[in-house]
Amino acid sequence: MASGLLLAFFLLIAQLITLKCEVPFTFVADAIAKRAVCIDGSQAGYHHDLGSGNGVNNWMIYLMGGGWCNNGLTCQRRRKGALGSTKNIKPTNFGGILSSNRGINPDFYNWNRVHVHYCDGSSFIGDTSVTNLGPHLQLRGSRIFSAIINELLEKGMKSAKNALLVGGSAGGLATILNCDRFRASLPNATRTKCVSDAGFFIRATKVSYAGQRETRFNSIVRFHNLTNFLPKSCTSRMKSGLCLFPENLVEDIQTPLFLINSVYDRVQIGRNLKPEKLRDAEGWKSCTRDLSKCRSPHRKLIQDFGTAFRETLMNIGDNPSRGLFINACYAHTYMESSEFWNSIGSPKLENKTISGAVGDWYFDRSIVKLIDTSTDFPMNCLPQKSF
Repeated sequence: MASGLLLAFFLLIAQLITLKCEVPFTFVADAIAKRAVCIDGSQAGYHHDLGSGNGVNNWMIYLMGGGWCNNGLTCQRRRKGALGSTKNIKPTNFGGILSSNRGINPDFYNWNRVHVHYCDGSSFIGDTSVTNLGPHLQLRGSRIFSAIINELLEKGMKSAKNALLVGGSAGGLATILNCDRFRASLPNATRTKCVSDAGFFIRATKVSYAGQRETRFNSIVRFHNLTNFLPKSCTSRMKSGLCLFPENLVEDIQTPLFLINSVYDRVQIGRNLKPEKLRDAEGWKSCTRDLSKCRSPHRKLIQDFGTAFRETLMNIGDNPSRGLFINACYAHTYMESSEFWNSIGSPKLENKTISGAVGDWYFDRSIVKLIDTSTDFPMNCLPQKSF
């Protein structure tokens, strides 16, 4: 007991020390000319903490999340804030998988760690603009991704020995969508892999309100004109709006891919299961904010979603290069939080933390396919920041 408290104390001190190290923001060079710009036309960019020691030739690129915009109104709202602009961007602190502290992040602490700012509203794909719905909307996700990768290659990533593309939420979906593209940019790397955190958004056709989930993704594809940026292996066999759902994408990805998610993903339950009719929505908001307030119909809807999530995973096949850490926490995204990533209270499966699972899989220390198949209602794990 005493040793556990002592370890927790030292981890807390390590986190406090790490928080003092702010990482500056770098604007993409010649971003305007390259059209690598945010929704409001400001320059795209990233935070980069340099690698050191034996990690100097290893690179991790983290794609930030933050949902999507799917029409003129929602994209205009974004252009006024951080999810559509870099006008007020500041230095930031890195935690979790981006931490420079070995105690928190033992496998990747001394790598080049890059946090890419998300400001295109379409998971880093697409290349279009909209001029007839108020102020000019620049929707340049694909150009942003390409410009940043090319700039990092010139800054030393072309000599990468090990490389890792990761992302959370909408950035986790972006990781899946851009995974093979990333690997193709590093033909000489010894090891290139991808990790998607809370990016496995499911269609769940047998669960209530599937129509609104499909409509939402279809509207994103349509507004951002994404069809030609989605894998042809998918769009050749189904409607392009369905090709944003990872279940229709991952089997065709050639690069090793690790999926971190909860079968009771907080955002997917809170937003993508949201009842369309007011009479169905009674008490739903209270339930999704506090699980103890869920009534029987709400509990069943959540349980049905968890069942659908597990079934969806089983239906995508068992690729030997794929890793899985699928728990039952009522949470959304894990990797940027030091508490979730690697701490005394971190979620565990078969006694592995998320940090340990990803590290073992990435370095081929063991096969990692961990799924909580028995928990029939979401667990409250550590406190979770809002989406």
